[in-house]
Order: sequence, then structure tokens, then C-alpha cells
Amino acid sequence: MGDKYVIALDQGTTSSRAVLVDRTGAMVDCVQRAYQQIYPQPGWVEHNPQEILYSQLGALTELVSRHALSIDNVAAIGIDNQRETTIVWDPTTGEPIANAIVWQCRRTAPIIEELCGTEEVRASIQSKTGLLPDAYFSASKIKWLLDNVDGARERAEAGELLFGTVDTWLVWVLTGGLTHATDVTNASRTMLYNIHKGCWDEDLLSLFDIPQQMMPEVRPSASFFGETSYPGVPAGIPICGVAGDQQSALFGQCCFETGQAKNTYGTGCFLLMHTGADAPISRNNLVTTIVASPPEVGHTEYALEGSVFVAGALIQWLRDEMHLIRSAEETEYLAKSVPDAGGVTIVPAFTGLGAPYWNPEARGIICGLTRGTTPAHIVRAALEALAFQTHDLVRAMEADAGIALGELNVDGGASRNDFLMQFQADVLRATIRRPKNIETTSLGAAFLAGLASGYWSGTDELRALRSTDDVFSSNTTRDEADALVAGWKDAVRRAM
Repeated sequence: MGDKYVIALDQGTTSSRAVLVDRTGAMVDCVQRAYQQIYPQPGWVEHNPQEILYSQLGALTELVSRHALSIDNVAAIGIDNQRETTIVWDPTTGEPIANAIVWQCRRTAPIIEELCGTEEVRASIQSKTGLLPDAYFSASKIKWLLDNVDGARERAEAGELLFGTVDTWLVWVLTGGLTHATDVTNASRTMLYNIHKGCWDEDLLSLFDIPQQMMPEVRPSASFFGETSYPGVPAGIPICGVAGDQQSALFGQCCFETGQAKNTYGTGCFLLMHTGADAPISRNNLVTTIVASPPEVGHTEYALEGSVFVAGALIQWLRDEMHLIRSAEETEYLAKSVPDAGGVTIVPAFTGLGAPYWNPEARGIICGLTRGTTPAHIVRAALEALAFQTHDLVRAMEADAGIALGELNVDGGASRNDFLMQFQADVLRATIRRPKNIETTSLGAAFLAGLASGYWSGTDELRALRSTDDVFSSNTTRDEADALVAGWKDAVRRAM
């Protein structure tokens, strides 16, 4: 039959998806499975690694069954994943030693405070990893597991435990335990990887007391990671692409050149600007990270990134905890049903504030409430909060990169919301481009695997596949945009 498809495994924070992509870059089919979010204490977030696995492999086997997929009609598998989430397991039994500590979890903030409290240490970490010391990244999560699970440290030092981000865990299981590897993008999010030298940093491993033998091998994002060897999955399909979800989305948006940027509106909000071979150190509380590069690029490429912890999760909160909406789709109608937010501003600092503030102690607030406030005002304020948080990232990024962003590529579930996209254009006073296929995260994983396996010839072919759906242009004056932002800034000060 020939190579008809590429499969992308899109392992996200709240669900796992298996996506079938054809040669035109179209999403032929998608199987999605949600799994449980675990909140043992305020500020703690966990996942059961086996649930992650069963949701992801369940989606894959259903996709295989639906389309009678085999080694004959699948060229390769690509994986993108929630980043920083930390799993430690026993390679003999295949059993995790504890639940995964999720990227959102704040339990390890005291470890960061203790080990990274001096300006000298903070500067050293930023210069080596491009990251600002924070509980968000994997390093302190690994240390917490080794310090708090009985016998874990001794087992790790004896070479009896492996660490991996979710991509590593999936690759290890899919290859029957033959490959313990990650890619450069995920490695760059651990706070243990020297992004300039391209290796695990011995000083940082020592600082967090993490045995080197736990760490996976680091490979390029578009390269061979092994072949499938798992019951229910066709054997021998090459896994040829791995990237953290946000770098995967950047790749899926065909942002291969310096200065191109994208924002993903997912559970969190993530803005990345490609900076090419330069790895600028941020002066505005952004991080420098490694991007996924095409196979023909022979050097490491970088991006500036800003992260918002709560984006789509705010809409989920309105639906699941506050019961103000029945579905996310309702938010657009409700937001448009009122002329403005009625003076209401929401700062969704449920787990602190991310870039450019990096304030773990900030907490969410709703301010400006009056007797006339309606659910529609609150829903509109929630959508506006996503745009305001993105505005803050863009302005910080422009300052670091020294260039003005005239155009922003968008993707992720909330980018479907026309009200949000128009409001984003208005507060940024920039053009917003939403591609026809907003599932660019899974598309990026497919593109990486397809390039590495020869399914696509190169980036020129990928660019030709991309078609733009909608363009949103700003309808505000500078004074109008500044007035909107001023109200937001005041609310942020209150939240902090």
C-alpha cells in the first residue's frame, strides 16, 4: 500500500490523543481519551503514569483498529507531550515509584527557595539552562521524589531507577524498554540540561542531588527513537519525532525562521518566538529554550518563551467548579452579549503567576464586581484575561528580542473563539493569524516524524501545505488599547 500516513501521539495535560495525518497535512482522524487530574493538597497536581499510558495507548490502538493500520501504511510515529511533568520508574518491573508530579504542581517551591536562593546560583542556572529557577521545571520534582519516596534515593544511586518526562516514559514503553531517551526540547525544560554545551550539567545534577545514571540519552527532535514493540500496536513502526508540546506547535505552525512566533491557548498559554542560533538571556522574566529543528539543520536553535499557567483551565473552572457555562463553546456568545466586561477583571493566578511576573505566591482574584454584574460579564472577563496575559508576554518578548511583533500565529482550543482572537488583536494592536488546522501541536509531531522518515521531502513542502483560515486585525487606537491594559495591570498588582 505504501506509506499513506504518519501518526502523532499528542499527550496533553488533561487528555491523550492519537492523530492520523496524511501527506497533505490533513488530520484524517483523531481518538481522544481523558484521564484523571489528582489534587492531593492545595497547589499540588499529580497524574497516575499508568493512566497516562493507558489513555495514550488506548487512543492509539483504537486508531489502529479503525483504519486497519500496519507497518505497510504508517511511515512513522511522532510524539509531543506535556513538558516538565516528572516520572520515575523501575525499569525491571516497569512500575512508577509514585504518581507523576505535573508541571503545574507547586509543592517543590521550598526546594527552589533553599537551593537557588542566592543571586549567584540563579544567574548560573539561567546562563546554563536559559531557565529561571522555578518549581515549574523538572529538577526539583525529581529531587522531591527521591527524598520523599521510601528507598528511592538508594535505588536511584544503585542504578535501579529511571527518570523521564512523559515523552521518555512513552518511548520506553512503546519500544519494549529498549530506548531510554528524550529529545533536546524536553531536555531543555528539566533545568538540568546545558543548552549551550548540549549535555546534562554535572553541577546542576549535583546541586539537586540527582544521580546521572537516571537521566535519559538526549537526541535531536527529528531523529530515530526506536521501533514499536507493544501488544496491540503494529510492530516495527519507527518513532522518528519527539518534541515538547509547545516546541511541537511552533514547528507545526511552520515557524522555522528567526522572528516568527506563535501562541498556544491550551490548559496554559505558551508564546514562543524563534531566535535562530542565538540564545538570548531574558531581562524580562522569560526563558530561553531549545526549539525542534528540521533534520537538515546541523546546529541547535533556540526560542524565547513565556508561559501563562492558567488559560483554558480558567474556562474549565467556569464550567466545572462555578457552573456558569455548560460548554466552552458558550463563552463566545456570552462575551458578545455584553458591550464590555462591566468593569470586571479576572486574574487567574490559581497556581501563582507565570511570565513575566514569576510570582508563585500570587492568587486569583475577581475585582470590579457590582450589583449589576452578570455571568456574561464574568465570562467575558475570563476570555479577556487570556488576551491580557498574552499581551504581557508579547511586550516582554519584544523588549528581549529587540523587534516588534506585527503578526502572531495562534493555535490551541481557545483560538477557535472569534471574540477572544479579535480582543487579542485589539489589545496587542497586531495581526492574529489562525491556521485552517489549529491542531498544530500534533501536526508538529507528525511533521518531525515525517521529515526524519522521508515521508515529506523538507520544510518547503511543509510550508506549501499550510493554508491560513482567518486573519484578525486590530480595531483599537493606541489610547484605547492602553486604557484596557491599564485596568488589567491594576488587577495584577492586587493579585500579587
